[in-house]
Order: sequence, then structure tokens, then C-alpha cells
Amino acid sequence: MNLHLIRDMPEGLTRRARTFIAAHGIKVDSLRVEEYRERWLGLGIPEAEIDRVAAYREKWGGLLLPPSPEYDGGPKLLDPDTPEGSLDEGWWFEAGMQRTAVPYSFMIGPAGEFGIHSDRWTPLHASIEGWVESLALAHHASTSAPQITKVTGDAAAGLSLAGYEPMPEVMGLADTWWRGSDSLIAIYGGEAECLSAPKSRTAYIYSGLDEWALRP
Repeated sequence: MNLHLIRDMPEGLTRRARTFIAAHGIKVDSLRVEEYRERWLGLGIPEAEIDRVAAYREKWGGLLLPPSPEYDGGPKLLDPDTPEGSLDEGWWFEAGMQRTAVPYSFMIGPAGEFGIHSDRWTPLHASIEGWVESLALAHHASTSAPQITKVTGDAAAGLSLAGYEPMPEVMGLADTWWRGSDSLIAIYGGEAECLSAPKSRTAYIYSGLDEWALRP
């Protein structure tokens, strides 16, 4: 496995996420999509879907980032694989191999969503950029907050978000981030939805943050 400096930062990220990648990310070799194009076309995979995989690989392939607090850390590194699906259902491709043994795959969905796929498809963020932003936020909040409270199940589902505003950079779907006057809240609902396991819903409350830590 060859390691590379990150010379070209992916576009469309906040300053927080760019700083996070620069400080904590590394690049390794990743799938060479063009070596598989003809084979995939022979399997009936549309060329437009192969182009999607190629674009993902060009922008994100081989990027290794610190783990997420949930999903047993998330993908080990961002690296695509063979598209799966059909013309009727749409097409998915792997966003990256699991870091640990979890009962689902990390996938990029038909509309570019990042999510988890087991018995059902559950988008976590509207794009891979949202997932990366959530990793950056989790690192930022965990190193800035004097107090961190973790709640699960009904307690997480019943959290009051009055006075909080959603953080649009994470493009949240099953997973969301919220900003309050002195705190941030991360809600991870992907496993609860994907696995029909409401007890798996988890929230982290990062309290006691100052104005610097809360800046957009």
C-alpha cells in the first residue's frame, strides 16, 4: 500500500472539513476504474454508472480518515467497487470497505447519497461530502466540548431540538447535526432505520462550547 500526500483538496467542503482532511487524512492507492470498464459493460452495467464510479474515485478514492463515533467507525477508506442494481431500481456502488464487522455495506446511492445497505437502503447524508463534514464535526466537537453526553434509544429519539438549527453542511438525512447557543447535537439514526432497531438510535450532545467552537 503506497501512501501519498493530499495535494488536491476535494471541492465543495467547508474550511473545517478541509482543515480536518489536511491534518488527519492520508491517501493510498485505490481502484483503477478504467481497468474494469469493459468488463463492467459486459455485465450490463450502464456506462453512465461506470462514469459515476470513476468520478467518485477521482475525487475521493484512497482517502483514509479517522473513524466515525458510530457505525463502528464507518468505511476504512473511501474506495469504490463494482456497481450493483438495475435499470428499474437504480444503481449503487460501494463507498469503501467496512472498518469492522458490521451487518451492512457503506454505499453511494442512485442520487449520490451516502448511506448503509443491508435488508434495506438507508441514506445517511445526501452526498459523500455530508459524511466527510460529519466526521470533521465529530472530531471538532469532541476536542472542543468540556462535556459530552451520549444517549440512545428512546432518549435519543425524544431529544428536544427547540432552539437548535440544522447544520446544512452535513446534508443530513438519517443522520443530522444541530447547533444551539452553546452546544452541538449529533443524531445518528441510520442503524435504527436500516436494521429496524430503534434502540440503536444514538445522539451525542457536546455542551459548553464557546463562540469559536460554534462558528459555521
